[in-house]
Amino acid sequence: MFRKNLKKDPELFQNVAEGLRRLYRTKLFPLEDTYRFHDFHSPALEDADFDNKPMVLLVGQYSTGKTTFIRHLMEQDFPGMRIGPEPTTDCFIAVMHGEQEGVIPGNALVVDPKKPFRKLNAFGNAFLNRFMCAQLPNPVLESISIIDTPGILSGEKQRISRGYDFAAVLEWFAERVDRIILLFDAHKLDISDEFSEVIRALKNHEDKMRVVLNKADQISTQQLMRVYGALMWSLGKIINTPEVVRVYIGSFWAQPLLVPDNRKLFEAEEMDLFLDIQSLPRNASLRKLNDLIKRARLAKVQAYIISSLKKEMPSMFGKEAKKKELIANLGEIYTRIEKEHQISPGDFPNLAKMQELLNGQDFTKFAALKPKLLEAVEDMLANDIARLMAMVRQEEASVPSQSVKGGAFEGTMSGPFGHGYGEGASEGIDELEWVVGRDKPTYDEIFYTLSPINGKVSGAAAKKEMLKSKLPNTVLGKIWKLADVDKDGLLDDEEFALANHLIKVKLEGHELPPSLPEHLVPPSKRMSAQEA
Repeated sequence: MFRKNLKKDPELFQNVAEGLRRLYRTKLFPLEDTYRFHDFHSPALEDADFDNKPMVLLVGQYSTGKTTFIRHLMEQDFPGMRIGPEPTTDCFIAVMHGEQEGVIPGNALVVDPKKPFRKLNAFGNAFLNRFMCAQLPNPVLESISIIDTPGILSGEKQRISRGYDFAAVLEWFAERVDRIILLFDAHKLDISDEFSEVIRALKNHEDKMRVVLNKADQISTQQLMRVYGALMWSLGKIINTPEVVRVYIGSFWAQPLLVPDNRKLFEAEEMDLFLDIQSLPRNASLRKLNDLIKRARLAKVQAYIISSLKKEMPSMFGKEAKKKELIANLGEIYTRIEKEHQISPGDFPNLAKMQELLNGQDFTKFAALKPKLLEAVEDMLANDIARLMAMVRQEEASVPSQSVKGGAFEGTMSGPFGHGYGEGASEGIDELEWVVGRDKPTYDEIFYTLSPINGKVSGAAAKKEMLKSKLPNTVLGKIWKLADVDKDGLLDDEEFALANHLIKVKLEGHELPPSLPEHLVPPSKRMSAQEA
């Protein structure tokens, strides 16, 4: 009867967030609670964790432009904001939407059930006194929330003086945010010990990580190449993955570029980063689903580890000695569980950290293996998650335009300062004359060498000429479709000139338009194109 109900549950979900919440409460939480998942890995999830807006976490050494970056995105100051060359931001500031501008201190913030921060109270007063929420009415914050963090310092002294585990707090945020942006200053590439520790703490969240090389307008192109290479080399030593981290290069503030040589590069990079951030609301449900799956896999491994340790403990004497022996041989227990239950080595928690945490635990109070709890999680992963995945797609389709709006995101959307305006296929968009006409005399000379009949050249004749561009057939085929405006399988002099213009656009590194823009339609075809 119990199994039957489990199968029917997903059909009752109203939306993905409610589905995730109920699956967590009914199937995953009991397993976590039984095998002390919250003592070892991460606090239990709250309802607000499933309902909150996408969050962006900014991390970087002091004076890399984190707070300025937020101000640039929102085009507005926020309460508690301090900017300067010295380590100014000494607090974690959650910048969120609110009808009234104001600040909520950390101790009040962690008792608010509507905010996803309740479990941060575990880090104590030293942290809570350095945590606040800045609320303000801003269109960007209607879609996302942004977490500003204290600048990361170097040296043992500063780390101790924080009074709380900085890396652990960042790891807590990393589990719950949708995007982690690591900021670097083009002038200060040294990665301090604390920053290295922080990046390693974010190890399991590489998929959320993006890197910004900020203040890149302050150095020349040659220096920028060297700085970029040095950054990639430094990151490669800390982030041990075969994939290269995506690095966005630019100057993320609203001031004139000091060295404008790389303006086009900076514009393209900023556009890419903005598009990445704008996609977060649309992909938020999928991210939460993905994080729940990751959590469930770790919870299963935790159950196998704890129950194995319980099984090995003697019932009467020598408990302390056996505990020490088991902790020392934890690596062998990992290997045994891996083989016995066909679990990937990547699903196991860090060995040294697990051994350290186990030292403070009473093994006699550990729970034995309860197959029903594991079966419920297996059923969730095998059946419920698949149904929720289908719901995610339905929700995305029903709100296709959901993205971040307002602030700096509006400045590059349209008009002459939109990305790519007046370039490539958009060249001549606001001119009265047909832009292709400028080079038409040159194209006409070639056209008349192809022996046109009744003022048109055949596809075979045009093909020979177009192949000289060395572009692949797939691209030339698209150019032909765009240029053959009247779809008669032949090209007249204007269509031939248009084909050559589009070849030039592609050879200059621009993309072809999906359909022919109005300003590129040959003058003699404009009336017929409008009628069609």
